[in-house]
Amino acid sequence: QVQLLESGGGLVQAGGSLRVSCAASGRTFSSYTMGWFRRAPGKEREFVAAINSSGRSTYYGDSVKGRFTISRYNAKNTVYLQMNSLKPEDTAVYYCAAKMAALGSVYYSDNYGYWGQGTQVTVSS
Repeated sequence: QVQLLESGGGLVQAGGSLRVSCAASGRTFSSYTMGWFRRAPGKEREFVAAINSSGRSTYYGDSVKGRFTISRYNAKNTVYLQMNSLKPEDTAVYYCAAKMAALGSVYYSDNYGYWGQGTQVTVSS
């Protein structure tokens, strides 16, 4: 069982940066692949980024590639999403999610068994 709690969302101007964090409970955090998804108003949930259990492999959605960086610190049971060069279209609720490494592709939200409550990121133009 893993419980996830996001923090760090807020309001930022276009071109700015923001880092959101996700703190996980439980002693098995290091065995999970971690992902970030987002949902903008009126849109489907979108894959943003994922990182494998060791942190050596990362994956990004096309819309954030080159601007966002996912990282994790297993000793602190925390995963981060550093967001740079933010655009108004990045405005969304950002969700942290966890999945067992063997359970399917990192890109599909259905493969993640644990979710946080989300944190709002708003980018003004």
